[in-house]
Amino acid sequence: MTDLKAAGRTSTAGSGAHTGAADVTPPDSTVLRGGTLSWLLPRRSALAAALLVPVLVVLTALAVMASSTGMSLPETVSGLLGTGDPGTVMIVRDFRLPRIFAGLMVGAALGIAGCLTQTLAGNRLATPDLVGVNDGATAAVVAVAAGSTTAVVGNWWLGPIGAVAAAAIVVLCAGGAGSAGYRVLVTGIGVSTFIGAVGDLIMSRENDNTAGGVFLWAVGSLNGRDWGVGTPLALVLLVLVPLALAVGHRLQLLRFDDDMAASLGVDLRRLRAGALALAVALAGTAVGVGGPIAFVALAAPVLAQRLAGPTRVPITGSALTGAALIAAADALGRVAAPVELPVGVVTSVLGGPFLLWVLFRPDRATGKA
Repeated sequence: MTDLKAAGRTSTAGSGAHTGAADVTPPDSTVLRGGTLSWLLPRRSALAAALLVPVLVVLTALAVMASSTGMSLPETVSGLLGTGDPGTVMIVRDFRLPRIFAGLMVGAALGIAGCLTQTLAGNRLATPDLVGVNDGATAAVVAVAAGSTTAVVGNWWLGPIGAVAAAAIVVLCAGGAGSAGYRVLVTGIGVSTFIGAVGDLIMSRENDNTAGGVFLWAVGSLNGRDWGVGTPLALVLLVLVPLALAVGHRLQLLRFDDDMAASLGVDLRRLRAGALALAVALAGTAVGVGGPIAFVALAAPVLAQRLAGPTRVPITGSALTGAALIAAADALGRVAAPVELPVGVVTSVLGGPFLLWVLFRPDRATGKA
């Protein structure tokens, strides 16, 4: 009997040791369980996203209040609530709010697209415009736009069409959708240069009105964006963001080499093709709405990665950071100069020093510059 009890204790201890060994939860994560389902919550990424939300709210409020016409804070609040004079209410509700909403959607889309592209390429300097998104969208808009800035804004849907067409050419020239990220990017540089030259040639033959409208769009501007432009982009994000979150979880395995990722059951060609398609769709739609706004797709993922940690693909953080950057740039553009600056000009001015910071600061994930 004593031997049986001892054996039972040994078996129980062994079972407990086995159970403990089977717990392979990452040290920076918490397992949330509900019935038969479980979800791995990365604590640092969740905390970073939670901190970014109030930052985004504050920057959005500042963007609503920022004015190049000297509108005071009480006037802005009264216009927002609908209790001010009709002119103020119209400016705030009919012009400023739709524009800011569209800008937030554009920033979120660019942030996610940049995050996917950088993860695919394994390079912090990789952005969707390197696969022809910006030049393809610009060429499509230039080829069809006629007459005025309004025509350019009304034809925003040409952006994703041109972006997808350009990206398809890049992928075909690179050897297929599952090709290595660096090969797609190198091919994209050459194709983008050619498509950009075609767009410049077309615009050089347009009249002054069309050329002026296209130029304002091409530097990245939110002027004239209304609910009819921002709402379709929001619907696109509603569909694509969950897909990006699912793909982003798998993309973490690309931090290993291809053999290791394949041994873990990852279909590399399908994963890369899906991630690239999502990045192109998001960036193309964003460019169609707001024009090729510079540096947001570069800066948002880098900043989000710093907050979330080097082991995560920060899809949510990149979306929030991209939206915050657009809100901040839009507000600065309305108060930093005597005349309103397009948001793309502001991001370009701020993006230059940021690019130097990225170049000379090592990547925490790799330890390389």
